[in-house]
Amino acid sequence: MSSVADRKNKGYLGERKRKFLVVVDDTAECSRALRYASRRALHTGGRLMIVKIITPADFQHWLGVERVMREEAEAEARRVLENFSREIEASAGQTPELVIREGQPAQQITQLIEEDNEIALLVLGAGTQANGPGPLVSLFAGALAGSFPIPITIVPGDLKDEDIEALA
Repeated sequence: MSSVADRKNKGYLGERKRKFLVVVDDTAECSRALRYASRRALHTGGRLMIVKIITPADFQHWLGVERVMREEAEAEARRVLENFSREIEASAGQTPELVIREGQPAQQITQLIEEDNEIALLVLGAGTQANGPGPLVSLFAGALAGSFPIPITIVPGDLKDEDIEALA
């Protein structure tokens, strides 16, 4: 993984606007992470990138069925991203960059960060359920935290809009 200094030397700070990366899914905490990231980007002159990751385990079927399922998953991912994009445009006045990736979420997030030197912050929402904050938060704030190439912001899943506005 590239270091923050490597990313800076490649022009990720300089004149370009930094990007806030948010992984979207259908959880309540995802909307909190998006709200925080969009407000933070608005207040700091940054941009927002939202990614929907399709896991390949969903496609373990016959070839023809697999192709149809993959197309349906991509169409659903596009729909989800476009819905979130409209919300962000309404609340923050900017159109986020939309990305669809296929693979294991942690690997795809890491690869996306390595490919795009303008990504300066990963924003994740933490679940409030008894079973923990969620797999991505557990992984990135745990095992990978010390070696991750950019800062990670974890937004509590029960944070209210007014609290997010005060923090962002």
